[in-house]
Amino acid sequence: MRKYLVEFIGTFFLVATIGGTVLKPHDAGDMAPLAIGAALMVMVFAGGHVSGAHYNPAVTLAVFLRGKCPLADVVPYIVAQVVGAAAAAVTMVYLKGSAAVDPPQPDVVRALIAEFMYTFALCYVVLNVATAKGTSGNSFYGLAIGFVVMTGAYSVGAISGGAFNPAVAVGITLMGLSSVANIWIFLVANFAGGAVAALIFRAVNPDDK
Repeated sequence: MRKYLVEFIGTFFLVATIGGTVLKPHDAGDMAPLAIGAALMVMVFAGGHVSGAHYNPAVTLAVFLRGKCPLADVVPYIVAQVVGAAAAAVTMVYLKGSAAVDPPQPDVVRALIAEFMYTFALCYVVLNVATAKGTSGNSFYGLAIGFVVMTGAYSVGAISGGAFNPAVAVGITLMGLSSVANIWIFLVANFAGGAVAALIFRAVNPDDK
C-alpha cells in the first residue's frame, strides 16, 4: 500500500504543476516545461526508494517488461497514477476557477510520432538510470528523468500537447487542456513508447537481468 500511495502523491503533484503552470490565469508561459520537469525530478527523488517513482503508466509498463516490476504491482500502480492525476486535475480547475485554455487540435500522425518519441526517451532514460546495474546507486537519476520531460515539452509540446504519460493525458483532458476525442493518441503512443524502450533496453543490455 505504501508504494501505491507514493505513486498517487507523485503523479498528483506532477499533474498539479502542469495545471498550475499552464491553466490561466497566472500561467507560467514559456517557463512551464521547466517547472513541470522540476516537479517530476523532486517527486522522483522523494519516492524512488519506496515505489521506484514511476508516476506514469508507460514507465510502469516499461519497467515491468524490463523485469523490474512485479506483475502484481502493474495494475495497482496504474490505478494509483490515474487517480492521482484525476484528483490533481479537479483540484487545479477548482483553484484556477476554470480551464481557460482552448484545447488544441493536433495533426494526428505528427502527434503520435511526437508522443512516441519522447515517451520512448523518457522510459529509456528511466530504465538506464534507475534500473540498470551499471548506474546502480547513482545520485543523478531524478535530474535525468525530469530533464527528459522538460526537453520533450519544449521540443514537441506544441505538436502533441507533451504528455508522454497516459496518466497526464487523463489529467490534461479533465482540465480541458486536451479534448476527450484525442486521448487515444496519448494512450497508443505512450504505451508503445514504453514497450519499445523496454525491448531496446533488453537488446542493448542482455546480461542485465
